[in-house]
Amino acid sequence: MELISMGQAAKEAAFQLATASTAQKNKALAIIADELEANAKVILAANAKDIEKGREAGLTEALLDRLLLNEERLSGIANDVRNVISLNDPVGSELDSKVLENGMSLSRRRVPLGVVGVIYEARPNVTIDIAALCLKTGNASILRGGKETFFSNMELVKVIQSALAKAGLPAASVQYIEKPDRELVSQLLKLDEYVDMIIPRGGAGLHKMCKENSTIPVIIGGFGISHIFVDESADLEKSLNVVENSKVQRPSACNSLDTLLVHDKVAADFLPMLAERLADKVALVAEPKAKALLSSAQDLRDAGEGDFDTEWLSYTLGVKVVADVKEAIDHMRVHNASHSDAIMTNSLENSELFINSVGSAAVYVNASTRFTDGAQFGLGAEVAVSTQKLHARGPMGLEELTSYKWVGKANYLPRS
Repeated sequence: MELISMGQAAKEAAFQLATASTAQKNKALAIIADELEANAKVILAANAKDIEKGREAGLTEALLDRLLLNEERLSGIANDVRNVISLNDPVGSELDSKVLENGMSLSRRRVPLGVVGVIYEARPNVTIDIAALCLKTGNASILRGGKETFFSNMELVKVIQSALAKAGLPAASVQYIEKPDRELVSQLLKLDEYVDMIIPRGGAGLHKMCKENSTIPVIIGGFGISHIFVDESADLEKSLNVVENSKVQRPSACNSLDTLLVHDKVAADFLPMLAERLADKVALVAEPKAKALLSSAQDLRDAGEGDFDTEWLSYTLGVKVVADVKEAIDHMRVHNASHSDAIMTNSLENSELFINSVGSAAVYVNASTRFTDGAQFGLGAEVAVSTQKLHARGPMGLEELTSYKWVGKANYLPRS
């Protein structure tokens, strides 16, 4: 009954948000950004409780890093909200228009989805990202974060709902399921009378559970093995910089590098350079040919079954030597290349073959996989990175949180 009440309140809030002005929505976002900074001490103290409990529960360093808020990250989150304010409001814009032979003008107009349910794990920043993008697009949201983020999310939701009230928008525009009971997740997935879309943000298990149990459309994303292939024509020193960035900058991110594939003709030169560059930073997991060329690495082991199917989310990197770009592509097809993948090359032919063959949501030539991000793509922020092929792919920003309706205008035209 509690979730039904939340669903009813969210649907009513969505009805009001759908006709809210851009100025009113931007006012709420501005207040959220300001109050995040004004309440930084309270929010960070709550986050410290979550970190402490996470350590006691034995969370990995990767999960703790996802959970962590500090002044710099909180300021970045506030600035991301301000970036959303500066973006064009897609609601009400027309995708295309034409005049039919019978004289009726016909267009497709962007409209909010309605109510978005988001289930996520140890990522308190998601609470603000979702709220900001949903508000800008006139969508209500029902959020369910992991128990690891309980104290952080309680304070963040207070900020959001206070801002909504000050902007004259319904508090139920953003609601949070406080109880950690997993049964509530199952109930949310069946709330199709009120919720229009489910977005899970977490590991493969969470996505699988949502896909199998939801009666509501589910956006699948966030999970995928990210690869970089170093081609024989690549600039090795520049490629080394990109590989290091993709792996080391923030290894707990879903777009961080998991597997490095190296062309056989440059492996003898490149892999010793890699071992030296990543010494004391990254553990290497290699197949026999690569392992032989990485003998100088300080932390090195044989690749076992399933290692090339592992999203590491840590300072671990799989390494394999391949014969050519075609073998690299074949490896990626087998090992879930669906998120972010890159080729280092100076060959136009190989770069185009890679782009056209790889089935990932984001494909790069001579660039880091870490660019797959809503803010980096100029979307302000993101609600998820979709790796499916329907409705949306890659970072989901404002436009991906809208649908459209057909609008026909005529001078009292009956159908003949």
